[in-house]
Amino acid sequence: MTKALFILGELDNDDLDWISQKSKKKILAPGETLIYEGQTINALYIVLQGTLSVSIKPLPNKDLAKIFSGEVVGEISFIDTRPPLATVKAIEKSIVLEIPRLQLIKKLQERGFAARFYRGISLCLSDRMRGTVRRLGYGMMDSEEKGDEDEGVNPIVLKNWDVAQVKFDWLVQNTLD
Repeated sequence: MTKALFILGELDNDDLDWISQKSKKKILAPGETLIYEGQTINALYIVLQGTLSVSIKPLPNKDLAKIFSGEVVGEISFIDTRPPLATVKAIEKSIVLEIPRLQLIKKLQERGFAARFYRGISLCLSDRMRGTVRRLGYGMMDSEEKGDEDEGVNPIVLKNWDVAQVKFDWLVQNTLD
């Protein structure tokens, strides 16, 4: 499941307009680094197109994960304000939406926006944690015990999934033009 949809599914149309107005499109060439491990970042990113890789210094030539269109990048560092634990770079030409940290923090002073945004981030991080635990446990489970990837996702989130996808498509359309 694409993590940006968790956030976008919680935001309203005015929130989406604000993101569209305050963010900027960033184009990454293959091999270009978006985030450096240990170096503070000043934005939250939504991947609009392309594929990124995640690596850490002890294993620089091994991709720990791949990030695709519709994913959020930098959300953990945004939440706890600490430097990222990994390096993120483009595998292919990629386009990300860069939401500046200072502007987002200012917008979060609005209670309604803050409640919607933080609920979306919480759902995103919860899903990521469940996925990590599920992957770590798979080595110990029989293949027939493995559940559907969407199993256990809050039914309310799934109900809003189509709307969230439309919002993502709108954001891509408005940003890439």
